[in-house]
Amino acid sequence: MAAWTSAVGAAQLARQLNAQQPRPAGRGTRKPPAYRALADGIRLLVLEGRVPVAARLPAERELALALSVSRTTVAAAYETLRAEGFLESRRGAGSWTAVPAGNPLPARGLEPLPPESLGSMIDLGCAALPAPEPWLTRAVQGALEELPPYAHTHGDYPAGLPALRQMLADRYTARGINTMPEQIMVTTGAMGAMDAICHLFAGHGERIAVESPSYANILQLMREAGARLVPVAMAEGLAGWDLPRWRQVLRDAAPRLAYVVADFHNPTGALADEDQRRRLVDAARSAGTVLVVDETMSELRLEPGLEMPRPVCGFDPAGSTVITVGSASKAFWAGMRIGWVRAAPDVIRSLVAARAYADLGTPVLEQLGVNWLMRTGGWEEAVGMRRAQARENRDALVAAVRRELPDWEFEVPLGGLTLWVRAGGLSGSRLAEVGERVGVRVPSGPRFGVDGAFEGYVRLPFTVGGPVAGEAAVRLAAAAELVATGATAGTEAPRTSVA
Repeated sequence: MAAWTSAVGAAQLARQLNAQQPRPAGRGTRKPPAYRALADGIRLLVLEGRVPVAARLPAERELALALSVSRTTVAAAYETLRAEGFLESRRGAGSWTAVPAGNPLPARGLEPLPPESLGSMIDLGCAALPAPEPWLTRAVQGALEELPPYAHTHGDYPAGLPALRQMLADRYTARGINTMPEQIMVTTGAMGAMDAICHLFAGHGERIAVESPSYANILQLMREAGARLVPVAMAEGLAGWDLPRWRQVLRDAAPRLAYVVADFHNPTGALADEDQRRRLVDAARSAGTVLVVDETMSELRLEPGLEMPRPVCGFDPAGSTVITVGSASKAFWAGMRIGWVRAAPDVIRSLVAARAYADLGTPVLEQLGVNWLMRTGGWEEAVGMRRAQARENRDALVAAVRRELPDWEFEVPLGGLTLWVRAGGLSGSRLAEVGERVGVRVPSGPRFGVDGAFEGYVRLPFTVGGPVAGEAAVRLAAAAELVATGATAGTEAPRTSVA
């Protein structure tokens, strides 16, 4: 019986390896031999989770042809990986990826750092802030007061609590988008919403067009659903969508779905203007593509007086093209696992019907808490606190990175929670690897792309401020120095305390 659980094709692995930037040689050292560079590249892909553990690698001859290197080079690289514990082989079964004993399994998404690691590690991996108190406590208390009538029922509300569906519909209507409760389904976070949408619209092998870069966890969700991702490059800087590229992809690839973040895009922070929104909806409608719009960052405008564009669904009055996903996770607290879908009533009915075979419904207490916040005005108060905190963190992080890493390039977004940074010609994957050793956790650019794109980038979220932001930049600079000199093996930079 084979010991591998998935397989990586030679062409796919070659694309990922070719997208990596070469590992720099230290001062006075020679360039590593080809087999060592190849082994290092595959090891990095495994550590990043972009090649899963227990994935069968291509045969030596196949990979040699795909990379235009000798079979001897591939054989030597595989042997090096076996010696390091990153590859296992058996005659007749091939070779598959592994991790050495005692190493944690690599994450394929952006999981939060375990609480026990927070004392020694600055976590820039997860773009989520602590709860805005006292509003979390008040919301829970308000929910408990309203719970007794629901406790006398079975507690399963596949479409969501009627009161919260009405509240969310009213909020869309107040934004100028007439909405009925029948157009709302409450989900377990935005990820639950996207999972339901993908299963309904995009079966195994279906094409989904995605921004490039895009949100890493959603990309991984789509991959694991069996979708074929079609990347569409973003415009430069914070200019939003490249509409000519979108029209070409929608026309030529005819994707079943397209996933976009119009408001303070994750990871770039771009804000699409009204003309871009109108034109993208028109292009999707013409192509017969369902446009899924992620609004989870929409309330996180960080500049006072910034006028927000009309929601994307406002350019789809018939409701046949746009599905909107919202969430309390970014605007309020990630621990409040409440998300929602706004779509045409027939789409909502189909999503609700399919839910009987998934999670049945969203927890009642959390729904009551969000409804209490929105009904009492607590939501606006809490979101105001969140904006102020994110703005302070953003400004502190920007100043610290500019001071410690002046050759790193980025544009400061007007909202959201993330900074998309070109890392001065260094490999984002190696920065992520070395950063863990010097006490700062940062996600590399390729996590946000398809097939190894954005190797020269990292994403920095606005989750720390003040002295901690300064210390994070100091540790990133230490990691950058180690990567730049090639001193990445078994070397740690000194850590200073975090105030």
